[in-house]
Amino acid sequence: MAAFTARDPRDRGEFDAHWKRIRSDPSIMIQTVISGGHVVGHVAKFVDAEFGKPEVTYWIGRKHWGRGLATEALSQFVSKLELRPLYGRAARDNAASIRVMEKCGFRIVGYGKGFAKARGKEIEEVILELTDRP
Repeated sequence: MAAFTARDPRDRGEFDAHWKRIRSDPSIMIQTVISGGHVVGHVAKFVDAEFGKPEVTYWIGRKHWGRGLATEALSQFVSKLELRPLYGRAARDNAASIRVMEKCGFRIVGYGKGFAKARGKEIEEVILELTDRP
Protein backbone atom coordinates (compact mmCIF):
# COMPACT_ATOMS: atom_id res chain seq x y z
CA MET A 1 0.00 0.00 0.00
CA ALA A 2 2.89 2.37 0.64
CA ALA A 3 3.53 4.73 -2.24
CA PHE A 4 6.15 7.02 -0.80
CA THR A 5 9.09 4.70 -0.36
CA ALA A 6 12.43 4.36 -2.09
CA ARG A 7 12.41 3.72 -5.82
CA ASP A 8 14.02 0.36 -5.15
CA PRO A 9 13.34 -0.77 -1.57
CA ARG A 10 15.97 -3.50 -1.97
CA ASP A 11 18.76 -0.92 -2.49
CA ARG A 12 20.48 -0.96 0.90
CA GLY A 13 22.83 1.89 -0.05
CA GLU A 14 19.92 4.19 -0.90
CA PHE A 15 18.14 3.13 2.30
CA ASP A 16 21.20 3.83 4.47
CA ALA A 17 21.84 7.23 2.82
CA HIS A 18 18.20 8.21 3.32
CA TRP A 19 18.27 7.33 7.02
CA LYS A 20 21.61 9.06 7.52
CA ARG A 21 20.05 12.28 6.19
CA ILE A 22 17.00 11.86 8.43
CA ARG A 23 18.98 11.13 11.58
CA SER A 24 21.36 14.04 11.02
CA ASP A 25 18.58 16.64 10.57
CA PRO A 26 17.86 18.25 13.97
CA SER A 27 14.46 19.51 12.77
CA ILE A 28 13.17 15.94 12.34
CA MET A 29 11.73 14.13 15.34
CA ILE A 30 11.61 10.36 14.88
CA GLN A 31 10.66 7.47 17.13
CA THR A 32 10.94 3.73 16.69
CA VAL A 33 7.79 1.63 17.01
CA ILE A 34 8.35 -1.53 19.05
CA SER A 35 5.89 -4.35 19.60
CA GLY A 36 6.61 -7.53 21.53
CA GLY A 37 10.22 -6.45 21.94
CA HIS A 38 10.77 -6.13 18.18
CA VAL A 39 11.18 -3.08 15.95
CA VAL A 40 8.10 -2.96 13.71
CA GLY A 41 8.29 0.57 12.28
CA HIS A 42 8.70 4.26 12.92
CA VAL A 43 6.79 7.52 13.28
CA ALA A 44 8.21 10.99 12.60
CA LYS A 45 7.54 14.71 12.34
CA PHE A 46 9.29 16.87 9.74
CA VAL A 47 8.74 20.16 7.95
CA ASP A 48 7.70 19.60 4.37
CA ALA A 49 10.23 21.28 2.06
CA GLU A 50 7.65 22.24 -0.57
CA PHE A 51 4.90 23.58 1.70
CA GLY A 52 6.89 24.58 4.78
CA LYS A 53 4.39 23.00 7.16
CA PRO A 54 4.93 20.36 9.85
CA GLU A 55 3.90 16.87 8.76
CA VAL A 56 3.84 13.45 10.33
CA THR A 57 4.72 10.22 8.65
CA TYR A 58 4.79 6.64 9.78
CA TRP A 59 5.62 3.18 8.53
CA ILE A 60 4.78 -0.24 9.95
CA GLY A 61 6.21 -3.44 8.47
CA ARG A 62 3.66 -5.34 6.40
CA LYS A 63 3.62 -8.43 8.62
CA HIS A 64 2.43 -6.21 11.51
CA TRP A 65 -0.49 -4.58 9.69
CA GLY A 66 -4.03 -4.92 11.00
CA ARG A 67 -3.12 -4.98 14.69
CA GLY A 68 -3.68 -1.29 15.48
CA LEU A 69 0.04 -0.58 15.84
CA ALA A 70 0.08 2.37 13.44
CA THR A 71 -2.90 3.99 15.14
CA GLU A 72 -1.43 3.50 18.60
CA ALA A 73 2.03 4.74 17.59
CA LEU A 74 0.74 7.83 15.76
CA SER A 75 -1.72 8.63 18.56
CA GLN A 76 1.00 8.49 21.22
CA PHE A 77 3.41 10.47 19.03
CA VAL A 78 1.06 13.38 18.23
CA SER A 79 -0.15 13.57 21.83
CA LYS A 80 3.41 14.53 22.83
CA LEU A 81 3.67 17.30 20.22
CA GLU A 82 2.46 20.77 21.20
CA LEU A 83 2.72 22.01 17.62
CA ARG A 84 -0.58 22.49 15.78
CA PRO A 85 -1.71 22.33 13.14
CA LEU A 86 0.02 19.14 12.00
CA TYR A 87 -0.46 17.65 8.57
CA GLY A 88 -0.30 14.19 7.11
CA ARG A 89 -0.57 12.80 3.60
CA ALA A 90 -1.54 9.46 2.18
CA ALA A 91 -2.04 8.03 -1.27
CA ARG A 92 -5.71 8.55 -2.07
CA ASP A 93 -6.13 4.81 -2.67
CA ASN A 94 -4.58 3.94 0.72
CA ALA A 95 -7.78 3.79 2.77
CA ALA A 96 -6.02 2.08 5.69
CA SER A 97 -3.50 4.89 6.13
CA ILE A 98 -6.18 7.56 5.81
CA ARG A 99 -8.23 5.74 8.46
CA VAL A 100 -5.23 5.57 10.83
CA MET A 101 -4.85 9.34 10.67
CA GLU A 102 -8.60 9.92 11.06
CA LYS A 103 -8.63 7.72 14.19
CA CYS A 104 -5.88 9.99 15.57
CA GLY A 105 -7.98 13.12 15.03
CA PHE A 106 -6.79 14.21 11.59
CA ARG A 107 -9.43 15.44 9.15
CA ILE A 108 -9.25 15.59 5.35
CA VAL A 109 -8.66 19.19 4.26
CA GLY A 110 -7.67 18.72 0.64
CA TYR A 111 -6.26 16.70 -2.17
CA GLY A 112 -3.10 17.01 -4.18
CA LYS A 113 -0.65 15.14 -6.31
CA GLY A 114 2.75 13.83 -5.41
CA PHE A 115 5.39 11.72 -7.08
CA ALA A 116 5.47 8.24 -5.55
CA LYS A 117 8.90 6.71 -6.10
CA ALA A 118 7.65 3.22 -5.26
CA ARG A 119 5.07 3.47 -8.04
CA GLY A 120 7.26 5.42 -10.44
CA LYS A 121 4.56 8.00 -11.16
CA GLU A 122 2.59 10.92 -9.83
CA ILE A 123 -0.41 9.87 -7.76
CA GLU A 124 -3.37 11.52 -6.09
CA GLU A 125 -2.95 12.10 -2.39
CA VAL A 126 -5.16 13.09 0.51
CA ILE A 127 -4.02 15.95 2.77
CA LEU A 128 -5.11 15.68 6.41
CA GLU A 129 -4.83 18.18 9.24
CA LEU A 130 -4.80 17.85 13.03
CA THR A 131 -5.75 21.04 14.82
CA ASP A 132 -6.68 19.92 18.33
CA ARG A 133 -4.65 18.17 20.97
CA PRO A 134 -6.13 14.73 21.70
